[in-house]
Amino acid sequence: MHDHQNYNLLLIVLSYAVSVLGSFTALQLAVMIPLTRTRRQRVAAVLTAGAVMGVGAIWSMHFIAMLACDMGVQVTYDVSLTALSALMAFVACSVGLWVAASGTFSGARLVFGGVCMGFGVVSMHYVGMAAMLVAASMSYDMNIVTGSVAIAIIASIAALWLASHMRGAAQLTGSALVMGLAVCGMHYTGMAALHIYDNGGRLPAGYMDGIHGNNLGMTIFGVVVAVLAIVLVVHHLHQRRRAAIAI
Repeated sequence: MHDHQNYNLLLIVLSYAVSVLGSFTALQLAVMIPLTRTRRQRVAAVLTAGAVMGVGAIWSMHFIAMLACDMGVQVTYDVSLTALSALMAFVACSVGLWVAASGTFSGARLVFGGVCMGFGVVSMHYVGMAAMLVAASMSYDMNIVTGSVAIAIIASIAALWLASHMRGAAQLTGSALVMGLAVCGMHYTGMAALHIYDNGGRLPAGYMDGIHGNNLGMTIFGVVVAVLAIVLVVHHLHQRRRAAIAI
């Protein structure tokens, strides 16, 4: 068994930074969900916030953190499973936000939405892990996997509560910093559950067609940050226009 894992410190820092920026952007969008007037507006608001939280904050953090890990074996990533993991994060966060924002806010609705979102995030993580095409065999410590599930559910409940209660810039910033820690905690706990076994260096099917690249983590970080910055600017301009119309 080969469990030695080395991490690229820069990519670890970038994974946390993107989860914080993504969480901050998603919370900015989520606070607008209760203010929507029509079902169509609410669906659009939920899907937008869900995409930013699921893909911008959680999936991008997950993938950059995966690239930060050097497991001592050759790795590429299956394109279809990687895309599926991103889709799962988007759907999970959208469902969680819809449940929490629909009707009168309550503890039961918060927990139900958080559990749905938490299981979706965990599924995203392990599907993303399954996308790894490595010259080795892998297994998981189920006790640690259970811990990662608990962290994901708690983090999801916290995210939905914050989205429902935080309003000021300072509060949203503090909330995003906490969410970033929670998201990273879930990911690195899940990574700690991984055991790698030597299989004689046999490359799996599809290895050569997988996603890989020396600067892939930096590239994903740059693209996601640029998109999140555009979303924040558009959101700010929309808020200013709403305020002008109200006046």
